Amino acid sequence: MRLQPISWAGLTTALADRIEALAPADGGAWPRIALDGAPAAEPGRLAEALAEELRLRGRAVQRVPAGGFLRPASLRLEYGHQDADAYYGGWLDDNALFREVFTPLDPGGSGKILPDLYDPVTDRATRSPYRRLAPGTVVLVDGPLLLGRWFPFDLSVHLLLSPAALARRTPEAEQWTLPAFARYAAEVRPEAAAELTVRLDDPRHPAWNGP
Repeated sequence: MRLQPISWAGLTTALADRIEALAPADGGAWPRIALDGAPAAEPGRLAEALAEELRLRGRAVQRVPAGGFLRPASLRLEYGHQDADAYYGGWLDDNALFREVFTPLDPGGSGKILPDLYDPVTDRATRSPYRRLAPGTVVLVDGPLLLGRWFPFDLSVHLLLSPAALARRTPEAEQWTLPAFARYAAEVRPEAAAELTVRLDDPRHPAWNGP
């Protein structure tokens, strides 16, 4: 894969251009965008910058952080607090994300979604109200390990870190998650599965494979 350097501002602009070309605001659809990356790659940071850029262009945007759809602690931590296999395949509630976000945004869907379901910090339901999204609203789903789960994204962006960079930028308390990301790289190959890949080994100097 050939990557070329790009600034953060240029990346945000280019991604917004790609999304606008994907689904015009009056197209009657809800473009669903994945911003996939380990916590060390800060996918939420890119999601927030991209949301701001799209809103400046007059587009409605709905962020859906994947962290709002984690399973309760009793299920996530069934095999202990540091089980990498459970983190890989059992923390994210795929069914809830399909039910509350993706299914309502299918063609002919209601557009009525739940932006989050569970707060992993308090270990309680968020009780957020449902939101009916206007046609053309861009939905940004950000978080780790999103690809390879059959989520119907219209565009997927993977934030790539080399194993060394990932280990270096992952806090000591979260080093136990590294085997999960190694498994993800081997089984899903997210840099190949995603339409766009952004390398962030040096966060000051991103590079990507876009046009």
